[in-house]
Amino acid sequence: MSVTRDLERSARPARPADAAAPPRPARMNPADVLRVGGAGLRSRPMRVFLSALGIAIGIAAMVGVVGISTSSTEDLNRRLAALGTNLLTVTPGTSFTNDPAHLPADSVKMIGNIDNVESVSAIGRTSAKVYRSDRIPVQETGGLTVGAARTDLPKSVGAEVVDGRWLNAANARYPAVVLGPKAAEQLGVHAAGPDVKVWLGGRWFTVVGLLAPNELVPALDSTALVGWSAARQDLDFDGYPTTIYTRAKESAVDDVQAVLGATANPETPSEVEVSRPSDALAAKEATDDALSGLLLGLGGVALLVGGVGVANTMVISVLERRSEIGLRRSLGATRGQIRTQFLAEALLLSALGGLGGVLLGIAVTGGYASYQGWPSVVPVWAMAGGIGATLAIGGLAGFYPAVRAARLPPTEALATT
Repeated sequence: MSVTRDLERSARPARPADAAAPPRPARMNPADVLRVGGAGLRSRPMRVFLSALGIAIGIAAMVGVVGISTSSTEDLNRRLAALGTNLLTVTPGTSFTNDPAHLPADSVKMIGNIDNVESVSAIGRTSAKVYRSDRIPVQETGGLTVGAARTDLPKSVGAEVVDGRWLNAANARYPAVVLGPKAAEQLGVHAAGPDVKVWLGGRWFTVVGLLAPNELVPALDSTALVGWSAARQDLDFDGYPTTIYTRAKESAVDDVQAVLGATANPETPSEVEVSRPSDALAAKEATDDALSGLLLGLGGVALLVGGVGVANTMVISVLERRSEIGLRRSLGATRGQIRTQFLAEALLLSALGGLGGVLLGIAVTGGYASYQGWPSVVPVWAMAGGIGATLAIGGLAGFYPAVRAARLPPTEALATT
């Protein structure tokens, strides 16, 4: 048996020592892939520009919406930090018989005794009306109200006097008035002074101060505020506060809010309403976020349209470059290399559109935020997500054309030249 095997081995032709191994297709490194993909894009600049523009518009819309929404939120957070989220308001509700209720006259003092309350003040609405002069018809009130104010009100609500001064112990007993910005505008009052007077409650009141707009308590903007004592003396004010403003420590706002109603009116706490003005700003921001979500959806649709444009460009490119594909296949290019080439073109095209869209979105966000006076903030995840979305769209859009190009037989491709 061993002799037979030796004879069989000796009968086989010996393989030459210098015989070459079967040829292997050349491999394309990443640099080659980028160079070949970029060459395909440079051959059709206008078509590439229009396809990239479609992607850029979608990404710019998405980044812009996210950036503007984030900038608005940052501005809100800054304003709330400056104004304070620890302001609580107490107002009378309705009685069991649905009649208007009122807060006790000493409710302000009782609230001031609560632990963790930093300051408390109040205003009381009067039935008086204010006019620029005594010649104006009574019915033309302009929607302005007259309120009795305590001298410590600015500390609680953050009111700022832009001209003149606030009510104090000296002038709060006399016919002196401080006007909110909207009230001053409607009354035609542009400055405070001893010679500036308005007709209020059937007599002349001297305008001693003008207030700045108050975002937390916008009702003050259209109110004429007089001293508590003067209101009781000259305007038949009953002395019951209609709104109590309470500043609590930041760490104890919820605790103070829980006991505020029962403290303000121990006998009937159900007739008291407690709220936080900053919640209204947060609710407004939530509404803006809902609108931003809608716009973000529209941006996604625009991005999808851009992806269709990329797919269209790549399909046409395959049809136009059949001879190139056939020539490369006949020279030894594999199907995988052809597929990689066209997929790289689609990814490069999408990346160009994505980068341009991110830059455009940043510019739109910066311009709009500057116009609104907001800080310009574009989250990093939005920019990275924009680029990632374009690459995903480009990969999906270029997959079919790349596979189609790879499956094209060399003889059939060369026959079309």
